[in-house]
Amino acid sequence: MALTFRSPTSFLSGVDSGKPHKAVDTDLPPISVALGSTRAGRRVRAKVISAEAVAPVEPRTAERFHRNGGPCSGARGPGCDRRVPVYVMLPLDTVGMCGGLARARALGASMMALRSAGVEGVMVDVWWGVVERAGPGRYDWEAYGELVRMAERHGLKLQMVMSFHQCGGNVGDSCNVPLPPWVIEEMNQNPDIMYTDQSGRRNPEYISLGCDTLPVLRGRTPIQVYSEYMQSFRDKFKDYLGNVIDEIQVGMGPCGELRYPSYPESNGIWKYPGIGEFQCYDKYMMASLKAAAAAAGHEEWGRSGPHDTGHYKQFPEETGFFRREGTWNTEYGNFFLEWYSNKLLEHGDDILAAAEGIFRGSGAKLSAKVAGIHWHFKTRSHAAELTAGYYNTRHHDGYLPIARMLAKRGAVMNFTCMEMRDDQQPGHANCSPELLVRQVKEAAKEASAELAGENALERYDEAAFSQVLATSGADEGIGLSAFTYLRMNKKLFEGENWRHFVAFVKGMTEGGRSVSLPRSDWGHSDLYVGSVIGDRKNKDKFVAAL
Repeated sequence: MALTFRSPTSFLSGVDSGKPHKAVDTDLPPISVALGSTRAGRRVRAKVISAEAVAPVEPRTAERFHRNGGPCSGARGPGCDRRVPVYVMLPLDTVGMCGGLARARALGASMMALRSAGVEGVMVDVWWGVVERAGPGRYDWEAYGELVRMAERHGLKLQMVMSFHQCGGNVGDSCNVPLPPWVIEEMNQNPDIMYTDQSGRRNPEYISLGCDTLPVLRGRTPIQVYSEYMQSFRDKFKDYLGNVIDEIQVGMGPCGELRYPSYPESNGIWKYPGIGEFQCYDKYMMASLKAAAAAAGHEEWGRSGPHDTGHYKQFPEETGFFRREGTWNTEYGNFFLEWYSNKLLEHGDDILAAAEGIFRGSGAKLSAKVAGIHWHFKTRSHAAELTAGYYNTRHHDGYLPIARMLAKRGAVMNFTCMEMRDDQQPGHANCSPELLVRQVKEAAKEASAELAGENALERYDEAAFSQVLATSGADEGIGLSAFTYLRMNKKLFEGENWRHFVAFVKGMTEGGRSVSLPRSDWGHSDLYVGSVIGDRKNKDKFVAAL
């Protein structure tokens, strides 16, 4: 008998209500399942209908993808496993502001569907603003513990993101999760711990890296706070590390990415494809710049940042710094960009060094996310990349130093925009996501860094999946070790979208081969849970069995 769950409401909620989440039978995505007979008292086994369309689940043995520098790390040769495991990002508000697991039954049903489709695991943000909300050193891991156990029951792996940033105000942010209240209090008392632009505008998304080693958080440094958070996580989940939790992604900036918050969307500050602005005007960053300028023998270079960089929404040719023969390509420009990008590299290295020591021997691999800033890539200055902290120009490779830093710490380089094609971008933006991905793959190869990928935007179409399949291969001598799909929501489980996704997962598990499902596997039953179980009591019994 085939059944299909239907939900009348969105799988993603808006701003958290502030009330604890309960495991209620609401907001179920449409998931077709086939129910088999079981003995009384045993959990019902469910799987997505059209089993022939779903990739067989492979045993989780030592033959699965390399871990922590295994025999197939870096460039994949002909003897390596060409399989690319697929993970799926969970909704941003999977754990709510009060520490409860949101929509637990819907989440469990979704996990069953993902597992049946051949998905390796799921990714979840472990929000600093939720876990340490009660005060410094007071950690609440309860909801995440429930999530880990749920993933284990459904046979899924977990990528858990140490999310030290605010959620809200960027592309795809569907809810608001601020930094811990006690951190916001510190920001109010000392605004210079926030990133600051040339106009003095403060950004509360992430603590400025300029104060990484200063005791600005109630006697602790930001690096110390991040380290103690990760230590508490390790102690809480030590029995799951390396088996259920197979990856720890370490957040290092806004959106969890290693970058400056140079293009904030909140309040219309930035608009695509603007160049963004440098974020170096808090007193801690300015003190560092002053010291670097004095060491270079040019004290005048340390009085301020560049004066001719324009504003967030402008284009390179509208500025003196980023235009074709602009200040970026001068001795001063080189000095400033080296300092700005090196500060970002040092920040990433310091956090990863702490994470490496904390998780060493746990069996869980480390990873870090690098943003796919593809607009203005075809210009000489690559302005949007420069303001974000990637010193990547016509004459300078900005991704090789990042790849080398990650490789040194044994961390996977997780890169976005794998689904994008050049011909899909607006001409005036001078985009080239394909050339950008190629450059990053070459950098990863040269640095012997493991490379994983994500899509930057929500996509459900066959063209996007085909592009990921194409970029996942070892065409530059290195292929993807994993791919994380953004994002699980109600749309993903809709008929045509789900069909494309299942075919995509099957293609990735078969080494990047394009797969089309037979038409006989497209459909699902017209029989729905709602038509079988009319009353609430019976419905609760049915859902409880799942």
